[in-house]
Amino acid sequence: MSVILATAGQDDKIRFWEAPSGVCSRILRYADSQVNCLEITPDKQYLAAGGNPHIRLFEINNASNQSILTLEGHTGNVTSLGFQRNGRYLYSSSEDGTVKLWDLRSPTYSRSFDSKGAVNSVALHPNQAQIISGDQNGSVKLWDLGSSKCINDLIPESHSSSTSSQGRVAIQSVDVSNDTLIAANNHAEVFVWNPNDASKTENGGEAIRPKAKFRAHSFGAYLLHAKISPDGRSLVTTSSDKTARLFDTTNWQLTQTLSQHSKWVWDAVFSADSSYLVTASSDKTARLWNLRSGAPFSSLAGTDQGKEAIAG
Repeated sequence: MSVILATAGQDDKIRFWEAPSGVCSRILRYADSQVNCLEITPDKQYLAAGGNPHIRLFEINNASNQSILTLEGHTGNVTSLGFQRNGRYLYSSSEDGTVKLWDLRSPTYSRSFDSKGAVNSVALHPNQAQIISGDQNGSVKLWDLGSSKCINDLIPESHSSSTSSQGRVAIQSVDVSNDTLIAANNHAEVFVWNPNDASKTENGGEAIRPKAKFRAHSFGAYLLHAKISPDGRSLVTTSSDKTARLFDTTNWQLTQTLSQHSKWVWDAVFSADSSYLVTASSDKTARLWNLRSGAPFSSLAGTDQGKEAIAG
Protein backbone atom coordinates (compact mmCIF):
# COMPACT_ATOMS: atom_id res chain seq x y z
CA MET A 1 0.00 0.00 0.00
CA SER A 2 1.44 3.38 -1.06
CA VAL A 3 -0.42 6.14 0.75
CA ILE A 4 0.52 9.65 1.81
CA LEU A 5 -1.30 11.13 4.79
CA ALA A 6 -1.34 14.64 6.21
CA THR A 7 -2.05 15.70 9.79
CA ALA A 8 -2.28 19.10 11.46
CA GLY A 9 -3.68 20.69 14.58
CA GLN A 10 -3.16 23.39 17.17
CA ASP A 11 0.50 23.97 16.38
CA ASP A 12 1.55 25.70 13.17
CA LYS A 13 2.68 22.58 11.31
CA ILE A 14 1.22 20.33 8.63
CA ARG A 15 2.97 16.96 8.53
CA PHE A 16 3.02 14.53 5.62
CA TRP A 17 3.45 10.84 6.40
CA GLU A 18 4.36 7.73 4.50
CA ALA A 19 2.06 4.88 5.46
CA PRO A 20 2.34 2.26 6.78
CA SER A 21 5.97 3.00 7.66
CA GLY A 22 5.00 5.94 9.89
CA VAL A 23 7.83 8.11 8.53
CA CYS A 24 7.22 11.88 8.52
CA SER A 25 8.35 12.88 5.04
CA ARG A 26 7.66 16.63 5.07
CA ILE A 27 6.60 19.47 7.36
CA LEU A 28 4.86 22.66 6.20
CA ARG A 29 4.33 25.80 8.26
CA TYR A 30 0.82 27.21 8.52
CA ALA A 31 1.36 30.73 9.80
CA ASP A 32 -1.08 32.87 11.79
CA SER A 33 -3.52 30.16 12.90
CA GLN A 34 -4.21 26.64 14.07
CA VAL A 35 -5.39 24.19 11.38
CA ASN A 36 -9.02 23.07 11.77
CA CYS A 37 -9.45 20.86 8.71
CA LEU A 38 -7.53 19.33 5.82
CA GLU A 39 -8.48 17.94 2.43
CA ILE A 40 -6.51 16.52 -0.51
CA THR A 41 -7.68 16.95 -4.11
CA PRO A 42 -8.97 13.82 -5.88
CA ASP A 43 -5.85 13.78 -8.11
CA LYS A 44 -3.58 13.94 -5.01
CA GLN A 45 -1.82 17.06 -6.33
CA TYR A 46 -2.93 19.67 -3.79
CA LEU A 47 -3.71 19.97 -0.10
CA ALA A 48 -6.16 22.53 1.31
CA ALA A 49 -5.91 23.58 4.96
CA GLY A 50 -8.61 25.56 6.75
CA GLY A 51 -7.63 27.84 9.63
CA ASN A 52 -8.94 31.07 11.15
CA PRO A 53 -10.21 32.65 9.00
CA HIS A 54 -8.37 31.73 5.79
CA ILE A 55 -7.82 28.66 3.61
CA ARG A 56 -4.43 27.89 2.12
CA LEU A 57 -3.62 25.62 -0.81
CA PHE A 58 -0.31 23.74 -1.00
CA GLU A 59 1.18 21.76 -3.87
CA ILE A 60 1.97 18.27 -2.56
CA ASN A 61 4.74 17.38 -5.02
CA ASN A 62 6.50 20.74 -4.84
CA ALA A 63 9.58 21.06 -2.63
CA SER A 64 8.57 24.61 -1.68
CA ASN A 65 6.88 24.94 1.70
CA GLN A 66 5.00 28.07 0.63
CA SER A 67 1.29 27.98 -0.13
CA ILE A 68 0.40 28.61 -3.76
CA LEU A 69 -2.96 30.23 -2.99
CA THR A 70 -4.64 31.84 0.02
CA LEU A 71 -8.43 32.04 -0.05
CA GLU A 72 -9.85 34.95 1.94
CA GLY A 73 -13.50 35.70 2.59
CA HIS A 74 -14.52 33.88 5.75
CA THR A 75 -14.52 35.92 8.95
CA GLY A 76 -14.37 33.05 11.46
CA ASN A 77 -12.87 29.61 11.89
CA VAL A 78 -13.07 27.43 8.78
CA THR A 79 -14.67 24.22 10.07
CA SER A 80 -14.91 21.95 7.04
CA LEU A 81 -13.90 21.88 3.38
CA GLY A 82 -13.76 19.66 0.31
CA PHE A 83 -13.17 19.58 -3.42
CA GLN A 84 -15.48 19.07 -6.36
CA ARG A 85 -14.86 15.77 -8.18
CA ASN A 86 -12.55 17.27 -10.81
CA GLY A 87 -10.81 19.57 -8.35
CA ARG A 88 -12.01 22.67 -10.16
CA TYR A 89 -13.60 24.31 -7.14
CA LEU A 90 -13.47 24.05 -3.37
CA TYR A 91 -16.33 24.36 -0.89
CA SER A 92 -16.04 25.37 2.76
CA SER A 93 -18.00 26.10 5.91
CA SER A 94 -17.26 28.42 8.78
CA GLU A 95 -18.27 29.61 12.21
CA ASP A 96 -19.12 32.89 10.45
CA GLY A 97 -22.41 31.21 9.42
CA THR A 98 -21.66 30.77 5.73
CA VAL A 99 -20.93 28.07 3.18
CA LYS A 100 -18.72 29.29 0.35
CA LEU A 101 -17.69 28.07 -3.09
CA TRP A 102 -14.27 28.95 -4.47
CA ASP A 103 -13.05 28.83 -8.06
CA LEU A 104 -9.39 27.90 -7.59
CA ARG A 105 -8.35 30.30 -10.34
CA SER A 106 -9.24 33.17 -7.98
CA PRO A 107 -8.42 34.01 -4.32
CA THR A 108 -11.98 35.19 -3.64
CA TYR A 109 -15.16 33.14 -3.29
CA SER A 110 -17.58 32.84 -6.20
CA ARG A 111 -20.71 32.13 -4.13
CA SER A 112 -21.75 32.36 -0.50
CA PHE A 113 -24.75 30.84 1.27
CA ASP A 114 -26.02 32.25 4.58
CA SER A 115 -26.90 29.48 7.02
CA LYS A 116 -27.92 31.98 9.74
CA GLY A 117 -25.84 30.07 12.28
CA ALA A 118 -22.28 28.83 12.72
CA VAL A 119 -21.70 25.93 10.32
CA ASN A 120 -19.80 22.90 11.66
CA SER A 121 -19.73 20.64 8.61
CA VAL A 122 -20.32 20.60 4.86
CA ALA A 123 -20.45 17.86 2.20
CA LEU A 124 -20.97 17.74 -1.57
CA HIS A 125 -23.51 15.31 -3.01
CA PRO A 126 -21.96 12.87 -5.53
CA ASN A 127 -24.26 14.39 -8.17
CA GLN A 128 -22.16 17.58 -7.74
CA ALA A 129 -25.38 19.62 -7.75
CA GLN A 130 -26.11 19.98 -4.05
CA ILE A 131 -24.20 20.91 -0.91
CA ILE A 132 -25.30 19.76 2.53
CA SER A 133 -24.44 21.75 5.65
CA GLY A 134 -24.92 21.10 9.36
CA ASP A 135 -24.94 24.00 11.82
CA GLN A 136 -24.87 24.82 15.49
CA ASN A 137 -28.56 25.73 15.40
CA GLY A 138 -29.43 22.07 14.76
CA SER A 139 -30.28 22.44 11.06
CA VAL A 140 -29.27 20.29 8.10
CA LYS A 141 -29.61 22.44 4.99
CA LEU A 142 -29.55 21.35 1.36
CA TRP A 143 -28.22 24.00 -1.03
CA ASP A 144 -28.97 23.71 -4.75
CA LEU A 145 -25.99 24.91 -6.78
CA GLY A 146 -28.11 25.54 -9.87
CA SER A 147 -30.48 27.99 -8.20
CA SER A 148 -28.11 29.02 -5.36
CA LYS A 149 -31.00 28.48 -2.94
CA CYS A 150 -31.67 26.40 0.15
CA ILE A 151 -34.14 23.76 -1.06
CA ASN A 152 -34.67 22.05 2.28
CA ASP A 153 -33.99 22.63 5.96
CA LEU A 154 -34.09 19.40 7.95
CA ILE A 155 -34.33 19.69 11.73
CA PRO A 156 -33.94 16.25 13.28
CA GLU A 157 -35.81 15.58 16.50
CA SER A 158 -33.32 14.99 19.28
CA HIS A 159 -33.85 13.48 22.71
CA SER A 160 -30.73 15.14 24.13
CA SER A 161 -30.52 18.43 25.99
CA SER A 162 -30.42 21.43 23.68
CA THR A 163 -27.22 23.29 22.88
CA SER A 164 -28.62 26.24 20.91
CA SER A 165 -30.84 29.25 21.52
CA GLN A 166 -33.55 27.58 19.41
CA GLY A 167 -33.71 24.65 21.80
CA ARG A 168 -31.99 22.27 19.38
CA VAL A 169 -28.85 20.15 19.45
CA ALA A 170 -25.98 21.31 17.26
CA ILE A 171 -25.22 19.23 14.17
CA GLN A 172 -21.56 18.30 14.41
CA SER A 173 -21.03 16.39 11.15
CA VAL A 174 -22.80 15.68 7.84
CA ASP A 175 -21.97 13.41 4.92
CA VAL A 176 -23.72 12.08 1.84
CA SER A 177 -23.40 9.24 -0.67
CA ASN A 178 -25.60 8.33 -3.64
CA ASP A 179 -28.26 6.76 -1.45
CA THR A 180 -27.52 7.93 2.09
CA LEU A 181 -27.48 11.31 3.84
CA ILE A 182 -26.33 11.32 7.46
CA ALA A 183 -26.22 14.02 10.10
CA ALA A 184 -24.74 13.50 13.55
CA ASN A 185 -25.26 15.84 16.47
CA ASN A 186 -22.69 16.52 19.14
CA HIS A 187 -24.55 14.28 21.62
CA ALA A 188 -23.79 11.27 19.36
CA GLU A 189 -27.23 10.85 17.79
CA VAL A 190 -27.03 9.92 14.10
CA PHE A 191 -29.90 10.59 11.67
CA VAL A 192 -30.20 8.96 8.24
CA TRP A 193 -32.23 10.08 5.22
CA ASN A 194 -32.57 9.06 1.62
CA PRO A 195 -31.00 12.08 -0.13
CA ASN A 196 -33.61 11.88 -2.90
CA ASP A 197 -36.37 12.33 -0.30
CA ALA A 198 -34.42 15.06 1.46
CA SER A 199 -34.09 16.95 -1.83
CA LYS A 200 -37.85 17.26 -2.25
CA THR A 201 -39.02 20.81 -1.72
CA GLU A 202 -42.65 19.74 -1.37
CA ASN A 203 -43.77 17.12 1.13
CA GLY A 204 -47.42 17.90 1.78
CA GLY A 205 -46.44 20.29 4.55
CA GLU A 206 -44.96 17.48 6.62
CA ALA A 207 -41.39 17.21 7.80
CA ILE A 208 -39.31 14.57 6.03
CA ARG A 209 -38.54 12.02 8.71
CA PRO A 210 -35.25 10.14 8.92
CA LYS A 211 -35.36 6.53 7.73
CA ALA A 212 -33.08 5.58 10.62
CA LYS A 213 -31.84 7.05 13.87
CA PHE A 214 -29.41 5.64 16.43
CA ARG A 215 -26.95 6.60 19.15
CA ALA A 216 -23.37 6.02 18.00
CA HIS A 217 -21.68 6.48 21.39
CA SER A 218 -22.86 6.25 24.97
CA PHE A 219 -24.72 8.95 26.88
CA GLY A 220 -22.38 11.70 27.99
CA ALA A 221 -19.95 11.23 25.09
CA TYR A 222 -19.53 13.89 22.43
CA LEU A 223 -19.48 12.90 18.78
CA LEU A 224 -16.79 14.80 16.91
CA HIS A 225 -16.82 13.48 13.32
CA ALA A 226 -18.80 11.14 11.06
CA LYS A 227 -17.86 9.92 7.60
CA ILE A 228 -19.28 7.46 5.05
CA SER A 229 -16.71 5.14 3.46
CA PRO A 230 -15.97 5.52 -0.28
CA ASP A 231 -17.72 2.19 -1.02
CA GLY A 232 -20.78 3.37 0.93
CA ARG A 233 -20.83 0.28 3.15
CA SER A 234 -19.60 1.75 6.42
CA LEU A 235 -19.99 4.83 8.60
CA VAL A 236 -17.24 5.84 11.00
CA THR A 237 -17.86 8.08 14.00
CA THR A 238 -15.27 9.52 16.37
CA SER A 239 -15.82 10.64 19.93
CA SER A 240 -14.66 12.07 23.22
CA ASP A 241 -14.91 8.52 24.60
CA LYS A 242 -11.48 7.85 22.97
CA THR A 243 -12.92 5.52 20.32
CA ALA A 244 -13.84 5.40 16.67
CA ARG A 245 -16.81 3.19 15.80
CA LEU A 246 -17.85 1.61 12.52
CA PHE A 247 -21.43 0.87 11.50
CA ASP A 248 -22.87 -1.20 8.66
CA THR A 249 -24.91 1.17 6.47
CA THR A 250 -27.35 -1.58 5.45
CA ASN A 251 -28.71 -2.00 8.98
CA TRP A 252 -26.80 0.60 11.07
CA GLN A 253 -25.48 -2.05 13.43
CA LEU A 254 -22.13 -1.53 15.17
CA THR A 255 -19.44 -3.67 13.52
CA GLN A 256 -16.18 -2.51 15.12
CA THR A 257 -14.95 -0.33 17.98
CA LEU A 258 -11.39 0.99 17.59
CA SER A 259 -10.13 1.83 21.04
CA GLN A 260 -6.38 2.29 21.32
CA HIS A 261 -6.29 6.09 21.59
CA SER A 262 -5.87 7.56 25.08
CA LYS A 263 -7.70 10.87 24.48
CA TRP A 264 -10.47 12.28 22.31
CA VAL A 265 -10.56 11.05 18.70
CA TRP A 266 -11.23 14.10 16.55
CA ASP A 267 -11.07 12.95 12.97
CA ALA A 268 -10.98 9.89 10.70
CA VAL A 269 -10.45 9.24 7.00
CA PHE A 270 -10.87 6.08 4.90
CA SER A 271 -8.47 4.84 2.26
CA ALA A 272 -9.79 4.99 -1.32
CA ASP A 273 -10.63 1.26 -1.28
CA SER A 274 -12.32 1.50 2.16
CA SER A 275 -9.99 -1.20 3.56
CA TYR A 276 -8.04 1.09 5.89
CA LEU A 277 -8.89 3.90 8.26
CA VAL A 278 -6.75 6.58 9.83
CA THR A 279 -7.83 8.19 13.10
CA ALA A 280 -6.41 11.35 14.69
CA SER A 281 -6.54 12.10 18.40
CA SER A 282 -5.60 14.75 20.94
CA ASP A 283 -3.23 12.13 22.39
CA LYS A 284 -0.88 13.53 19.71
CA THR A 285 -1.04 10.44 17.51
CA ALA A 286 -2.74 9.25 14.36
CA ARG A 287 -3.33 5.52 13.95
CA LEU A 288 -3.66 3.50 10.75
CA TRP A 289 -6.12 0.60 11.05
CA ASN A 290 -6.65 -2.49 8.91
CA LEU A 291 -10.44 -2.74 8.84
CA ARG A 292 -10.38 -6.39 7.80
CA SER A 293 -8.79 -7.30 11.12
CA GLY A 294 -9.73 -4.25 13.21
CA ALA A 295 -6.12 -3.94 14.34
CA PRO A 296 -3.84 -0.91 14.15
CA PHE A 297 -0.59 -1.52 12.30
CA SER A 298 0.99 1.92 12.38
CA SER A 299 1.09 4.85 14.79
CA LEU A 300 2.10 8.33 13.66
CA ALA A 301 3.38 10.90 16.14
CA GLY A 302 1.23 13.95 15.49
CA THR A 303 1.09 17.56 16.57
CA ASP A 304 2.90 19.07 19.52
CA GLN A 305 -0.39 20.09 21.11
CA GLY A 306 -4.16 19.89 20.90
CA LYS A 307 -6.62 18.24 18.57
CA GLU A 308 -5.81 16.98 15.10
CA ALA A 309 -7.25 17.06 11.58
CA ILE A 310 -6.27 14.50 8.99
CA ALA A 311 -6.44 13.96 5.22
CA GLY A 312 -5.41 11.09 3.00
